[in-house]
Amino acid sequence: MNKYIAEAVGTFALVFIGCGAAVIGGMGTGATAIDLLGISAAFGLAIVAMAYGIGPVSGCHVNPAVSLGVFMAGRMSLSDMIGYWVAQVAGALLGALVLAIILSGKAQGWAGGLGQNGWGEGYLGNYSMVSAFMFEAVATFLFLVCILGVTQKGSPSQFAGLAIGGTLVAIHIVGINVTGVSVNPARSIGPALVGMASNGKAVAQLWLFIAAPLLGAAAASLLFKSGVLAARD
Repeated sequence: MNKYIAEAVGTFALVFIGCGAAVIGGMGTGATAIDLLGISAAFGLAIVAMAYGIGPVSGCHVNPAVSLGVFMAGRMSLSDMIGYWVAQVAGALLGALVLAIILSGKAQGWAGGLGQNGWGEGYLGNYSMVSAFMFEAVATFLFLVCILGVTQKGSPSQFAGLAIGGTLVAIHIVGINVTGVSVNPARSIGPALVGMASNGKAVAQLWLFIAAPLLGAAAASLLFKSGVLAARD
């Protein structure tokens, strides 16, 4: 059970720190406010911390799309992938719940937002569904290319956490105004379900943040499985 507990803890940390930066720091003023770069860094640094904290136990997937990519690349079993998925969603839900409890103690200014992903009119840059799907699929593809590449045999694995976290920062810098950036179904599911009372639209749009990342991850894994991006001896 250790690897499943580790995955739950890691996904909890990602949602709590990343989404927390968006909804707590993002609505601050003056010295307490952070911008797009700060939110991007929070997500990336959370991954770096967990990569070195739980990586030796579970590999630090903390993302159903990553687990799918690892499975399709032939690096984990189906039963482990399903177990990881359950743990990751549980961790994301708990992270969003703890964040909601903290935010509920704010005297004013919180309307129930938990960093939910979305698209369309009224959401950040007002991008279309097609734009949102394209970004999430392509960004997850690139994220998995990095993850599968730096964790394959022959790669300098001691730097894997830094490379993966840095890639996630870059993805957020590009895409926050498009979808808020998911590239992780669990990260989207947790805030959407916990915050559904104040934002039912996020639940209705969840399908995209499940389908697009899984599609992007599958495409990346096929390149490694086929040997196109596999390391050469």
